[in-house]
Amino acid sequence: MTTLILGTRGSDLALVQTRETAARLRAAHPHLAIEERIIKTTGDKRLDVSLTAPGPLDKGLFTKELEEALLRGEIHAAVHSLKDLPTTQPPGLVVGAVLERADTADALASKHSGGWRGLPEGATVATCSLRRKNQLAHLRPDLAFVEIRGNMATRLRKLVETPEIDALILARAAIDRLGAALIPAGIDVSVIEEMLPAPGQGAIGIECLESDQTTLALLAAINHHETELCVNAERNLLTELGGGCSMPLGARATMENGKVVLVAALFEESGVRWIHPAALT
Repeated sequence: MTTLILGTRGSDLALVQTRETAARLRAAHPHLAIEERIIKTTGDKRLDVSLTAPGPLDKGLFTKELEEALLRGEIHAAVHSLKDLPTTQPPGLVVGAVLERADTADALASKHSGGWRGLPEGATVATCSLRRKNQLAHLRPDLAFVEIRGNMATRLRKLVETPEIDALILARAAIDRLGAALIPAGIDVSVIEEMLPAPGQGAIGIECLESDQTTLALLAAINHHETELCVNAERNLLTELGGGCSMPLGARATMENGKVVLVAALFEESGVRWIHPAALT
């Protein structure tokens, strides 16, 4: 192989993640030529689709077209935000590498200071995640919620331009990857320490054909084993529960004394159902 073709969505965040992947591959394989190919997914085209409830478009909303391109042989690998990748993949596809994880936390971007505690009584928070909504509602039952779609810049612009919206929730990793300069003046950003992230949040996963030994060998050089163990624990729990990306499951796995320690909770509208505070060997 003279050229490795990386498939990616066209959002700013997806491109940053793909270029990070390419940089790591070039460092590991200095003579490797890498091409970037942008592929629009259903999630990019269908901004009218709600992400807060299961439905026919729930699985693979941001990954299906990339996987189809892999299976057709149009690209060699697809770069995903791992939290968007369904835990059940089409036959013949595997995650060939997981990059070292960024910050797993969720953050509140708010017109008010003081984080979630500083929001006014009855404030409105925008999010397209049922997990985020239910967790914050558990902390602040008085809050109202509205759905919001679009890339990070679009959501921040909507926050600034919409008087009725007081705050929105973002992934801290996305802010770090895109740069704090994207945050508009007057918007306060604070980590929500009490919130459990989505399975795989903050991690980049690279998918390829299971039969493509050349690509698998290239990807093996950039795989971060500890991150792989942790995200697999989170995603395996999601699989056991039969959930998709819309399931309001919060899960965080960390390495402690050589063991994967997983803490998880299912945040249902009726209350919090604790699932798995345990150590896995």
